[in-house]
Amino acid sequence: MSDVTTYQTIPALMDYVAEQYADRNAVEDEGKVLTYQELNQLRKQAAAALAGMGVKEGDRIAVWAPNIWEWIVAATALQTVGAALVPLNTRMKGSEAGYVLKASGAKILFTIDEFLGSSYPDMLKDEDLPELDTIITFRPVSNSDQTMSWDEFLGMADFSNEAEVNIRQSRVKADSMSDLLFTSGTTGKPKGVITQHGQNLQVVADWSEVVGVTEGDRYLIVNPFFHSFGYKAGWLAALMRGATILPLQVFDVPTILKKVAEEKITVLPGPPTLYQSILSHPDREQYDISSLRVAVTGAAAIPVSMIQAMDEILGFDNIVTAYGLTEVCGFATICRPGDSPELIANTSGRAMPGVEVRCVDEFGVEVRRGTPGEVVVRGPNVMQGYFNNDAATKETIDADGWLHTGDIGIMDSLGYLKITDRMKDMIITGGFNVYPAEIENLMSNHKAIAQVSIVGVTDERLGEVAVAWVVKNPDQALEEKELINWCREEMANYKVPRHVRFVENLPLNASGKVMKFELRDRAEQELA
Repeated sequence: MSDVTTYQTIPALMDYVAEQYADRNAVEDEGKVLTYQELNQLRKQAAAALAGMGVKEGDRIAVWAPNIWEWIVAATALQTVGAALVPLNTRMKGSEAGYVLKASGAKILFTIDEFLGSSYPDMLKDEDLPELDTIITFRPVSNSDQTMSWDEFLGMADFSNEAEVNIRQSRVKADSMSDLLFTSGTTGKPKGVITQHGQNLQVVADWSEVVGVTEGDRYLIVNPFFHSFGYKAGWLAALMRGATILPLQVFDVPTILKKVAEEKITVLPGPPTLYQSILSHPDREQYDISSLRVAVTGAAAIPVSMIQAMDEILGFDNIVTAYGLTEVCGFATICRPGDSPELIANTSGRAMPGVEVRCVDEFGVEVRRGTPGEVVVRGPNVMQGYFNNDAATKETIDADGWLHTGDIGIMDSLGYLKITDRMKDMIITGGFNVYPAEIENLMSNHKAIAQVSIVGVTDERLGEVAVAWVVKNPDQALEEKELINWCREEMANYKVPRHVRFVENLPLNASGKVMKFELRDRAEQELA
């Protein structure tokens, strides 16, 4: 097991694990197998190519691609020469990607030629990107004058530059910027979050220790690499612990079941929708998934029955829920192995080692335990600030160093945190505060419901009312009136959804989170 005190930067970690786990497989990606030593050699080759291209310390380099082995090589190589990684969401359209590239001032973009029917380089053709010098394509499907292929890029590495790469790596320090992850932009333009090598390594070491990722684990990474769950709690954590990474490009339950069975997957973190989809899949029993050991999830609404089913039916030994956001390196609270199913389902655990978490009122004063308040976080995991946005940084991090998350939570007497909602998702019905997550949690107990998402729509009489979007379990019959009557028996009247919409599936973003704004817009249109 690696010790974070022996390295302070991501490239130093790569050297360390290449020595520790030399011939062990680091990555297995659809026939491509790289040992820890081979991965490290590729990192240095790519770093030499970047140095030869004139990349300077502090430059920003973007990666816009699904989960593939080249992503990891590009990311660790650019960090080796002192640049900062800017991951782009694979669901972005050209203008959205263009915004992040421009806002970050990215000099180089690593991307994929084609993914899910879209040509990523083509999507940028009409974007004004004066600082973007070079586009390098992973797995090109055609020759292009506008882009450089991955093989051409690697071919630019001058191995007499090895000394130069070592010098550049030695200049990267614990407090150097390692990455610039942009927030999802659900409430406005995305903001770039600055974090450093040292703080990321410390928090990843603590997270992987708590969840129990160990040498020899086989980690199927479903969470996208552009997100801290797929990057920091994903491939970075796996490499740190000597696990084997199996990247998955698209969230697809039959493929996941097949991979788990054939590849003897042991570690499978993901959003609750991942486990709900596996549990409700009609062919699940045809696959041997007995190798599964570690599950990590996180969301406001997880039924206790799902946690019990993950233990009894899916066979996980370690099941933990966690909570974090981009602004705290992705990590704030986490359950501990051995916590009860009720605690795992109903809370997001307690503060990570060395981190402080509180719930406060509008004046920043801690509220009484058991009372809702805004979740604030302080510790070594807190970002350095928003890139080129001092005003937003000052709004988010107060004078005492507390980061204000915009999430509403309730903390119990043992310090376990229950996220009840986003402040912006709260519905005010006839003067009562209604938390969608609470209703989702209650409705998830209905035997006919596989998934549910609650949004608020305007109402002349009450201001706002709740609308439930429901995915039924296979072969279950359920009518709107019947479900509303059931809700009336299970919850206070002001919480009961006034409208129910049954759908085949909920719209998810690439991280597996429900896109509530889409459901809200649809509900407003349908009920207008």
